[in-house]
Amino acid sequence: MELVVFWGLFAPFLGTTLGAAGVFFLKKGLGDRMQRGLTGFAAGVMVAASVWSLLIPAMEQSAGAGQWAFLPAVIGFWAGIVFLLGLDHLIPHLHQKSRQAEGLPAKLRRSTMMVLAVTLHNIPEGMAVGVVYAGYLAGDGQITAMGALALSLGIAIQNFPEGAIISMPLRAEGAGKARAFGGGVISGAVEPVGALLTILAAGLVVPALPYLLSFAAGAMLYVVVEELIPEMSQGEHSDIGTLSFALGFTLMMALDVALG
Repeated sequence: MELVVFWGLFAPFLGTTLGAAGVFFLKKGLGDRMQRGLTGFAAGVMVAASVWSLLIPAMEQSAGAGQWAFLPAVIGFWAGIVFLLGLDHLIPHLHQKSRQAEGLPAKLRRSTMMVLAVTLHNIPEGMAVGVVYAGYLAGDGQITAMGALALSLGIAIQNFPEGAIISMPLRAEGAGKARAFGGGVISGAVEPVGALLTILAAGLVVPALPYLLSFAAGAMLYVVVEELIPEMSQGEHSDIGTLSFALGFTLMMALDVALG
């Protein structure tokens, strides 16, 4: 496996780990404004990545289908939405007090939900990276090494605040620094695992690449609308989240165009 592929697969996990490591350096937890800003930034990166790195390549690869070229992107997109909708009901998360979590102590319940929520976010991200690199390794002309790396870097940047959003609140709720850091690391571990499994299944993945790229886009956008946008808009000064969203979107758009 080429070195660029290795770093591309593990860059998102490193982003989460570095963000979680903030618990060792910051004495105070994240304030509400900082959390809204980081969440808005992450949402902007994910939306831009969904459009430029996933949906547009999916439609370009289906261009030969003529007037039905949009169909794989539409089918894959809605499959991603439905998949995350199902996970949303099966796995407890921050905006939902599920029956599975009602028996847990209040702090433990919130900590568990927090880790599961970000882990849930990372499932489509890991798959998206794996799908793009599977296409690149298969010689798909629509996907370049730099274009795939742009997606990995964008998700890594987005994962940095996610790692902090996990570890800092865990620390504020009384967890030790090592345990809080571990919670952030665990939440990001699903990404390289999912990406590697996707590449190993490349024989099945590549023929369905337009569907899978748009599937990942639908899943990521579901997370943005269901989880991140409500969180960044809570309370006063919601403009912080909005401006951070615009900043994240612009940065990821620039990365994708510059490197793609």
